Amino acid sequence: MRTVTRWIGDRFAMIAALLVLVYLFVPVAYTFAFSFNDYRKSNIVWNSSAPPTLKHWKDPCGAPGVCDSLLTSLQVGVLATVIATVLGTMLAFALVRHRFRGKEAGNVLVFVPMATPEIVLGASLLTIFVQGFSRVGLHLGFWTIVIAHIMFCLSFVVVTVKARLQSLDPRIEEAAQDLYAGPGGTFWRVTLPLVMPGIVGAALLAFSLSFDDFIITSFVSGDTTTFPKFVYVSYLRGIPAQANVIGFSMFAIAVVLVVLGQFVLSRRRSGATA
Repeated sequence: MRTVTRWIGDRFAMIAALLVLVYLFVPVAYTFAFSFNDYRKSNIVWNSSAPPTLKHWKDPCGAPGVCDSLLTSLQVGVLATVIATVLGTMLAFALVRHRFRGKEAGNVLVFVPMATPEIVLGASLLTIFVQGFSRVGLHLGFWTIVIAHIMFCLSFVVVTVKARLQSLDPRIEEAAQDLYAGPGGTFWRVTLPLVMPGIVGAALLAFSLSFDDFIITSFVSGDTTTFPKFVYVSYLRGIPAQANVIGFSMFAIAVVLVVLGQFVLSRRRSGATA
């Protein structure tokens, strides 16, 4: 009994990590498995009377509206990510590197969208768009989704880039200036390359948050349908297997990008140490 207890104690962290990973990947495994389900009306229950099929993978756009909603989500995600990353990076530099009146208040206000419940944000934005922006010709639809996504992605970009900036060693920039590099040269050749991993990470986080958002989008989207909204509406009549195909494909692409990023980073580190 002591031997078993000691064996479990020595490997408790590893066992706990494996259990957490299993818990996290069960929904992913469900998504992958049901992308092969040869269902009739609903893809929520496995059709045991028919063998698994590849027809959904051969025609991922077979369900009406699924690829249109995916394209809308990708367009919104790219626009919101680019704008939020640019604005958030500039704001992070301002909060970390400069002194101005209201800086402390700005540091606090950045966290407000992150701490506010999404349903409250969605209802507030709906009121703003209906009561204010509709008077200037901006109605609920694609652009209101983009504006809303920029708003809540901005905070995550600022926090991520700020953390990267605060971790930099100021002596590196001072060394560049000692070597007669001007402010512009120091920024483009030293500061920006060092901060770039944080900017890229912030951009990936912003895109994933935008692509995955449903609650705020459902308030401000009007008749425009994003992929999460399509899946939710389809749930009422049975989620098509094509949604599972697209969902698992997005997961696989994200994993491949993370693995490639880690591989490139490890190569750079090994090259630097060599």
